[in-house]
Amino acid sequence: MSAKAERLHLRVDAEQKALLEAASRAAGASVSTFVLKAATEAAADVLADRRVFVLDEAAWQVFDAALERPAQDVAGLRELLTTPTVLDAPPASTQR
Repeated sequence: MSAKAERLHLRVDAEQKALLEAASRAAGASVSTFVLKAATEAAADVLADRRVFVLDEAAWQVFDAALERPAQDVAGLRELLTTPTVLDAPPASTQR
C-alpha cells in the first residue's frame, strides 16, 4: 500500500461530528480512520455492479451461449406482471 498523500476536507455540523466521534470510539478507531473506512466501503458498494468481471474460457462459453439463446416465455410471468396487486390503487368506485 502506498503512502497517503491526498487529503479530503469535510464540513460537518456539531451533531454529525458527535455521531462520527462516538462511532469511531465504539469501533476503536480514530475519526479519520473510521470515516475513511466507511466511505471507502460505501463507494465500493455503489460501484460493485459496474465493475468488470472476468471469466475463464469455459465459463465464458456458458455465459456467451446463454446470451445467444432466444428469449422464451416463462410460465405465469406475463400474468404475474399484468395482474393488479394489493399495492395497486383500487378502481374508482362509481357508487356512492
